[in-house]
Amino acid sequence: MKLLGALEKPFYAAVDPLVARLIRSGVRPNTITTVGTGLVLISAAVFGTGHIRTGGLLLLLSGVADTLDGQVARGGAMVTRFGAFYDSTLDRVGDGATFIGIGAYFLTAPDVAHRVAATIACMVAILSSLLVSYARARAEGLGLECKVGIAQRAERILLVGVASLVFGAGPHALLLEAIVALLAVASVITVIQRFVYVYRTADGVPEPSPARDAGMPLDTLAKGR
Repeated sequence: MKLLGALEKPFYAAVDPLVARLIRSGVRPNTITTVGTGLVLISAAVFGTGHIRTGGLLLLLSGVADTLDGQVARGGAMVTRFGAFYDSTLDRVGDGATFIGIGAYFLTAPDVAHRVAATIACMVAILSSLLVSYARARAEGLGLECKVGIAQRAERILLVGVASLVFGAGPHALLLEAIVALLAVASVITVIQRFVYVYRTADGVPEPSPARDAGMPLDTLAKGR
């Protein structure tokens, strides 16, 4: 079960008109992916300079772009193997950049309450968020659909983005510290959930062929989160 699973369907319904308009305008999914990645990198830099609310806004906008590229690709029959690879790879860049930017803020801001602990939480969040994606990708490479877990990429973007935009870092950055720590713990739990899931189900799935094992299926590349 996802932390924010109840919001998924209403959100997709809300952006459907925009998706249709982008398709009619001939906008390519890879263009949207590039714009979204640019936004998340700018967001990370803005977080690092201490402009937390602006960083949160840019992060949320990057999340919208991240949703739109896949919707446009599927709705406009523009799904390609390179596009899926491009999207998935740049998503990982965005995951790391966000927590690097927040970590830079924790290291340089003058009034952070728990500087060392907060920075370590960012490191754990980076590693665990990448492992969440890798665990799913590797499982699907073995023929298993592995979407289990309480915290995926949408949860990370929404929790950091909304809290930062509405409340900023909080007194002595305590709120931002708490959000990062929560996401780090939730991501670690998600990794464990996926390990357990694969352990319980792997024996019932035929071994993949060497050709398949050498790469990732298209769906994994498109949604490896």
